Amino acid sequence: MATISSVSFHAPANSRDGLAKPFAELRAFWRQFVAKAFNPYRPELHYMRGPGPAWRAKHLGRSN
Repeated sequence: MATISSVSFHAPANSRDGLAKPFAELRAFWRQFVAKAFNPYRPELHYMRGPGPAWRAKHLGRSN
């Protein structure tokens, strides 16, 4: 599972008011959240989860 960390980005010094910084931090948080939460790469889907057909043919053939 991915972990989400909070990273604060500093607003430029020429910001018009103090309101711009919280929105910039909120936007940065949501960008990171969406990027990590909806990442299409799922490695567990590509790994073997048990014996395959060759193993079954070899081992089940003996028990009959």
